[in-house]
This record gives sequence, C-alpha cells and structure tokens, in this order.
Amino acid sequence: MRTFPKLSLAALVAAGVTVGGFAALAPAIGQDKPESILPPGFGDAPAPAPAPSPTPTPAPRTGTPIPPTATVQPLPTPAVDPSATPDPAAAAAATPTVDPAVLAQYEMPASARRSLDTVGPVGTGQGGLDADAFGTADGRYVERLMRHLSAPLPSRWMSILLRRTLASRLDTPRNVNGADFAAERGWLLLRMGESVAARAVVQGVDTDNYTPKLYQVAMNTALANGDPGGLCPLVTGAMRVAPARGWTMAQAMCAGLSGYPAQAGPLLTTARRRNVASGIDLLLAQKVIGAGAQGRQAVTIEWDGVDQLTSWRFGLAMATAVAVPDALYATAGPQVTYWRALSPSMTLADRIGAAEAAAGQGVLSSAALVDLYSAAADDDTVQSTTTATARDLQTAYADRDSDAGMAALRQIWGDGSARPSYARLVLTARAAARMPAAKDKAENDRLVASMLSAGLDRTAARWRTRVDTGSDAWAMILLGDPDAYGRVGYSDLAAYSGDEGDSALKQRMLFAGLAGLGRLSPADVERAAQALDVRIGAENSWTRALDSAARAGQAGTVALLAATGMQTSSWKGVPPEALYRIVGALRAVGLDGEARMIAAEAIARA
Repeated sequence: MRTFPKLSLAALVAAGVTVGGFAALAPAIGQDKPESILPPGFGDAPAPAPAPSPTPTPAPRTGTPIPPTATVQPLPTPAVDPSATPDPAAAAAATPTVDPAVLAQYEMPASARRSLDTVGPVGTGQGGLDADAFGTADGRYVERLMRHLSAPLPSRWMSILLRRTLASRLDTPRNVNGADFAAERGWLLLRMGESVAARAVVQGVDTDNYTPKLYQVAMNTALANGDPGGLCPLVTGAMRVAPARGWTMAQAMCAGLSGYPAQAGPLLTTARRRNVASGIDLLLAQKVIGAGAQGRQAVTIEWDGVDQLTSWRFGLAMATAVAVPDALYATAGPQVTYWRALSPSMTLADRIGAAEAAAGQGVLSSAALVDLYSAAADDDTVQSTTTATARDLQTAYADRDSDAGMAALRQIWGDGSARPSYARLVLTARAAARMPAAKDKAENDRLVASMLSAGLDRTAARWRTRVDTGSDAWAMILLGDPDAYGRVGYSDLAAYSGDEGDSALKQRMLFAGLAGLGRLSPADVERAAQALDVRIGAENSWTRALDSAARAGQAGTVALLAATGMQTSSWKGVPPEALYRIVGALRAVGLDGEARMIAAEAIARA
C-alpha cells in the first residue's frame, strides 16, 4: 500500500512559532537540510559571526513606523578566495565614504522614500497577489518556509505561481524586518533561476534600509544578472554594515566603471597584496575595470585549471562577454542555465538551448521562446538544427495547409516513438491551437498538452468533443476547462487509463485533480480513493499547515506550502495525495487557474 509521505515542517519552523493557529510540534522528518544545487561559492554560508549584526536604523520618516529589528540569518556571499583574510576596514579607508542614511536624505525627499511595510514590484493590477497574501502569519515562519524550500520545482505552473507570489507587492508579515523579508524572497527567486525578478524585489528597498542579509543577496543578484555596476550604489553602505571580500573588490570595479582608473588601480593592487582575490577571480575583476571609461587595458581570460563555476566568475564573465566553457557550466546548478537564458550578454547561439530549459521550467514564457526562435531563423551564427526548428515553427504558425503545419509540429516534437520534451510543447503552444483535431490519438494528446502548457485553457476546452474519451487529451481538458461546473461520474474516471507514461499513476493523478477541483461527488471521491488506494484523508503537519493557511485565506502562505509539497526532482515523485491537497488549497484561496493548470500538467508529465 502506498503511504502518504510525511512532509514535516518542524525543520522549517522553530518550536512555538505559530501561523494561523498551526504550531509545528513534530520532530523533523524528511529534508532538514536541502542538498545544495548552487555553484560552489554561491550556496555556502559564511561562518557565523559571534553575534548577529543589528539592522541599521534608517533616518526617521514622518508617518512611517520603523519596523522591528530581526535577527540576521547568515546568507551566502560569493567567495572570491576562501583562504584569504580580508581587511575590510583598511580597504574601505582607501576611498572616502558617506553614510548612506545621510546621503539618502539629500537624494530623496520624504515623499519619495519607500516604506518597508510593503515591498515588491508587481501590484495586483499587473497580476500580483493581494498585498495581504500572508495575512497574520508570523514572518519568521514564512521566512523559514522560503529558506528551506528546495528549487527548482518539478512543476512549471507551480514555479510560475511561486514567482508571481514572491514578486508581488506584499505587506511585510509581523515579527520580521521588511528588508530581511525582501532578501529571503530574492534569495529563493535566485535559486529558482529567476534572476530578473530577484533583482526587482531587491531593488524595491531603499539603500539606506539595507540590512546585512539584503546586502548579501543584492551582491548575488547583481552577479546572477551579470551586472557588477549594480553593486556600485551599495558599496559604501555594504563596507560599513556587512563588509566582505566581494565588496572590497567591488570598490575597485566601481571606480573603474565610473571612469576613475587611477583610483581603481591602487585599490586592485591593495586587494592583490592582501590576497583578497587571486587567479581567475582577480583577472575577471580587472577585466571589468578595463571595460570602464578610460580603462585602457586588455585582459585575456584563460579557464585552464579552473574546475568550478562560482557566482563571482559567472557574473563577471557575463558582464565582460567572456565565454564560459560548457564543462564549467556542468559544475553549476540548473538555475544557472536559467540565468543564462535571461542574460542579454549571451549570444543567440549560446542562449537558445538555455532558453528552452528555462521555458520548460516557467522562467520564460511560450511567447518569449518563440521570439528567440524567430530571431534565430535568419541568424548565421546558430546551429543548422536550430535554424531548421525555427523554420518548422514558422510553417506551423503561418502555413494555411494544416497538414503541412502538423508535419512541422512533428518535426519539432521529434520521433513519435518518444515523448517530446515539455519545453518543445511550450514552444509550440500557440501553433498547436491553430491545428484541427488529428486522427492520431497520441498527436491529439500532444496538441492539448501543448496548449495547456501556455495556459490556453478555453482554446483546449473546445476540443472536448474532438478527442477520444479516456485519452490523455480528454483527461487534461476535464481538469483544465475553466467553465466545467458539472461533476464527472465515477464511470468516466474508471474509463481513463492513460496513454503515455505511467498509466496507473496518471489515473490516480486524474482522480486527485478532479477531487481537489470539486468535480467529483463525495460518494465518488470515497469510492475512487479506496479503489485507487489514494489516501486523501491522511494528515500530517504539512496537510494541517496547508489547510490552516487555506482557511485563513493566506494565498501567499498556501503558495509556499504547496511548493513545499513538491520537493522532488520530477512529477513522478509527487504523490497523488499531495496533488489533491495542493489543488484544493489553491482553489480555496482563489487561485483556481493555477490549480487547474497544475492538475492538467500532472497528466501531461507523469
């Protein structure tokens, strides 16, 4: 008998911390410490200081209460040379400094300064969640959920929802500092591969409100975006509040980027003499300095002898258009691939493969991937296979002959004997919507899965009478149809056995999705649960926390807990019981669209 996994939150919540009436009392079971998926130097936390650094107190502002100070949890900083012993005070003394809090008062009037009470770039009008998405949840609990969530996730639509949640303009929960909370959001976005969204969240905090935690995440965010210039407004404050070797090197780089190579040279010499950086790390920083106005120096980068890709090396290489060997990318986590897809400094030939992976994960949209392939159609630098795919895509979109269009889609999807990659289904979503129903059941399954991968739910729903009852396409339409208010009978569920993949798992996933969406009667739910051995009534600390957050209407907390229930590398590792709970909780807080798309994705990918 398949048992429901114990997804305890005890590893995420300190004893006694409550949210929505839930208290984590069980001992830690499962993933207490997620396996690092980040490049060396990116995921390793620095040694803790003897005592936590206090959050810097910003200048008082009229009508805006200063948030309570929170304990600063150490976050990883990019280590340039782990053996070096930095001397931040001496390095900071090499250039004049100004207190950022004082400077900010002159740069921005009180009316222009942003409160820490609400932080985030995406408002409800742009698709963000409501500002009170975390309700009365304890911020320390929410931070721990984010910190211990292992990313990337197996579900494209769950990843999209999580990005939407973290990038929303949200009220800071109680008991945490708004800047620290923004840091945790940015850090999780980076681990998901969402470098651009992470930067937007981090930059939503005024520099005079930065805490040591936010300074650390800000450096990693700038490097993930290949933007060392983004460190320059932060250097002075960082050296005062959270000194680290990366900031020491940033002083020299920013002097060079500002057009003061005479000032950058001594700073770099001092850093070299004190062994702040050496080897490839020092050379990359020197190349950044040379890229500034009046830099007048050329630095050749050789990767011989370098066996690890760190965030420092990635970011500075992207900034200076230095090609990184594929062998080094293999030493990094999958999110680095998604950063490459979002990096404007990558050539189209080097970017297209990363872009496909990013689209399959939800980092890039279907439309964005189509745009990249459109650009590749006439680009002589890309491989011939990429050009061929671009031309097939053009045929699928524009050819009036549906047979020619379908033949082009087959070419893009590959050999019919194997399932196409999910990224290719994302690529062809809108082209699939232009096709008539095929005679082949497997092709209809792929057409519907392709449409739903981009959220074309109503377009797919029109195919309900065109596909075979009991097919994968039929099951996905049942789950994805936004206008299906009637209930499905037990006989319909029993008629489904799944076409491609694990048919037994797919049948259980269909049941879990329909039950979670409320599209089965209570009697049919009980009957199917027993017949398929899906223990939807089983409870543990995770299910109780999810139910509690759903009852409280905390959409943000529900999104984080739903993602916590998907701590696995593929859809085959997601239990049907967990899918049932996730879909039901998302519906309860008004996230019906995401609930339907996640349920349909389970059929497409299981």
